[in-house]
Amino acid sequence: MTDAAAILNAIQQDERYLVNLDWGTPRPGHPEGTVRAHIDELERNLGRLAGKITSSEEDRLRLIIHTHDTFKAEATQGVAINDPRSHASHARRFLAEFCDDPDLLNMVQWHDEPYALWQQQRRSQRVDEDRLRSLIERIDDWNLFLAFLIIDNCTAGKSREPLRWFLSLIADRVESRFFVADLF
Repeated sequence: MTDAAAILNAIQQDERYLVNLDWGTPRPGHPEGTVRAHIDELERNLGRLAGKITSSEEDRLRLIIHTHDTFKAEATQGVAINDPRSHASHARRFLAEFCDDPDLLNMVQWHDEPYALWQQQRRSQRVDEDRLRSLIERIDDWNLFLAFLIIDNCTAGKSREPLRWFLSLIADRVESRFFVADLF
């Protein structure tokens, strides 16, 4: 089992993490501006799931919260999620220096995939079943992944519509204790 609290402590002392915290200005989806402000908002959202998650899940969610968007300053905007220059790929490589949990690494890499699937479905009027199946196969702990999606997408600057759509889409495809009713 990963000692997520110890890993987070090491991450929070890393110079690369510290430098990137103050990157960002208010923009669509992120009116809070900086990565630091986004993390603060997600930490508050994590507290809203108290009673629905275990202490181990809470520690693992903190790892994702503190790494998933931290490397936007170093990313090439507009590249695909799996592109090595994407913020998700940068975050995954960074987390991999501290943690060898493949599921956590996949969650950091693919945290924006549900939104990308929603956007693609809106444009084409169909679900890309291959892409969805690939995501489902990549994630082992759907409770943790969906808890993170709720934490990350129930923020002041984001519509709940894409997350409602995704949670409804996968409700009968994965086992989880998180549902549309859990959105705040």
